[in-house]
Amino acid sequence: MRLHDLKPLPGAKHRKKRLGIGESSGHGKTSGRGHKGQRARSGGSIRPGFEGGQMPLIRRLPKRGFNNSRFKEVVGIVNVGDLEKFFEGGTLVNESILRGRGLIRGHLRVVKLLGKGSLTKQFSIEVDRTSTAARKKVEKAGGNISLCKRPLWEKPIPVGA
Repeated sequence: MRLHDLKPLPGAKHRKKRLGIGESSGHGKTSGRGHKGQRARSGGSIRPGFEGGQMPLIRRLPKRGFNNSRFKEVVGIVNVGDLEKFFEGGTLVNESILRGRGLIRGHLRVVKLLGKGSLTKQFSIEVDRTSTAARKKVEKAGGNISLCKRPLWEKPIPVGA
């Protein structure tokens, strides 16, 4: 088999619908919209959930539960293997430095160090949380971890700032 022998499987390619291009196309004149009526007009679609004026199902059923997403704790995760890969030995690693290297992004309340990967270099690390495996690997390599104490609540950063 050569490159010129390759062709798509039968049924894998479809011919484009050429709407309004002659009756023999199967989509001529009314372009598959039928005759007159709301759906034949441009912009004639109805919004999702609209039931012709009848009270919609979404409003007939009672509300249930609640959502606590405003106070969800967003945790940025960094593995010890990432530190090995992106940093020189003997450096200080904290949230701003991790942000600068692109290892964490977005609005985070907490940065946590996890133990995936191996570590041979020595680091001085400042994070909010750490797993026991990560702590053991850092200390075995001769580094140290200090945990940051942040306030429970900070004034939120406005969106788009």
